[in-house]
Amino acid sequence: MNESKPSSNSRNLPDFKQSVKLKYVKLGYHYLITHGMYLFLSPLVVIIAAQLSTFSPNDFYVLWEQLRFNLISVVICSTLLVFLSTVYFITRPSPVYLVNFSCYKPEDARKCTKGNFLEMSKSVGTFSDGNLEFQRKIVERSGLGDSTYLPEAVTNVPPNPCMAEARKEAEAVMFGAIDELLAKTSVKPKDIGILVVNCSLFNPTPSLSAMIVNHYKLRGNVISYNLGGMGCSAGLISIDLAKDLLQVHPNTFALVLSMENITLNWYFGNEKSMLLPNCLFRMGGAAVLLSNKRSDKKRSKYQLVHTVRTHKGADDKCFTCVYQLEDSDGKVGVSLSKELMAVAGDALKTNITTLGPLVLPMSEQFLFFATLVGRKLLKAKIRPYIPDFKLAFEHFCIHAGGRAVLDELEKNLQLSDWHMEPSRMTLHRFGNTSSSSLWYELAYSEAKGRIRKGDRTWQIAFGSGFKCNSAVWKALRSINPDKEKNPWMDEIHQFPVDVPKVARI
Repeated sequence: MNESKPSSNSRNLPDFKQSVKLKYVKLGYHYLITHGMYLFLSPLVVIIAAQLSTFSPNDFYVLWEQLRFNLISVVICSTLLVFLSTVYFITRPSPVYLVNFSCYKPEDARKCTKGNFLEMSKSVGTFSDGNLEFQRKIVERSGLGDSTYLPEAVTNVPPNPCMAEARKEAEAVMFGAIDELLAKTSVKPKDIGILVVNCSLFNPTPSLSAMIVNHYKLRGNVISYNLGGMGCSAGLISIDLAKDLLQVHPNTFALVLSMENITLNWYFGNEKSMLLPNCLFRMGGAAVLLSNKRSDKKRSKYQLVHTVRTHKGADDKCFTCVYQLEDSDGKVGVSLSKELMAVAGDALKTNITTLGPLVLPMSEQFLFFATLVGRKLLKAKIRPYIPDFKLAFEHFCIHAGGRAVLDELEKNLQLSDWHMEPSRMTLHRFGNTSSSSLWYELAYSEAKGRIRKGDRTWQIAFGSGFKCNSAVWKALRSINPDKEKNPWMDEIHQFPVDVPKVARI
């Protein structure tokens, strides 16, 4: 196995220990100040209440005697108290609860082993011998196992990708995930007030969200959104959008559906950069039910704590590193640039540096600032201190985009095999299911019985544009795997399996 090359290699993530841009640190604290006023008001209210709780009846009498003859002081104190209380309750965001979620597990007939995949590619007759060998190397080193799923239109000989088959795949994934979610939560379709659907590459008319409204006969005033072209990080964009909508539409449920469609996006040309998605992307999807009803807290699994979004689209190199286009023969596919790893690393660094002030303990922030001041102001020759995010989170759900990305993130964030296990096993068992992969990973942790009340989970994903997005969840209760239904339950005893790390191609 070859060792990872220095960070100058564009196929590696940059070494996070080498540099931390000050503007990203400022961005993090700006985010904290502008979005977290209630964090500062809450302690103030608590301190005042605690101080008043120590007063004896005589203390209150003395205070009253001092204030009764000083009308100005009474008015000022009362006005200040009312003002602070009003600001606190107005700025305090409504809690967003994750009631439950479900991940679609296709039928066994859709399973495609690595051998089946290579035979299928050969039988198509459009790939050169060199590109067939290239696909073989990619598949062998990708981290995918022999139980991933592909739609019928792709595995047929010959393949028959068409709009009807694409709709068939979309309906199977969407309705399969939502049916299971509604059964888990006992929520009626008419109770859903917000619907957000994301699918990057398949956007028919009527939209996927309209298909769901029609199938489940959702109410006429449902607020629906259909997000397209936003890549693998669109699942967290959907969560962020639903969170914002739940702040202004009280007492309602939000249904978020994340998926990708394989049928019409299979590439039959010979550009190597456009063959990579064929080798990595597989069939899957997830449905998530969110609520802003305080009465739902007791039965919900998680509470949404933070969402942080980073967009690098202003840079041309970032914008074009994942790009859908036609090849020289007019065949459409998605090209993955050689600069993808470097771009992803820069976006990731921006995102986690912004997230840090919101989640890291004060001890870690102090050490970080001490070394930053020493380097920037005192010009001391010391390495920057990279905070230990394992002190902020118990669980990590990192988008299962490919083995190379997971290997680099494990190294740069100094995570253990245990932390990376949900991501690696999801990639092995289900492949890259795009925006829904994070939910298969969380389902894995639940099936393993790892989620305990109070645990914090960090979901992080990146996608075309280029974007990197994070969500932080806090477990409201311990998850009993014996009472859960998710795609891992009937085979969780088989995992983890050994997936050796190998050199990139």
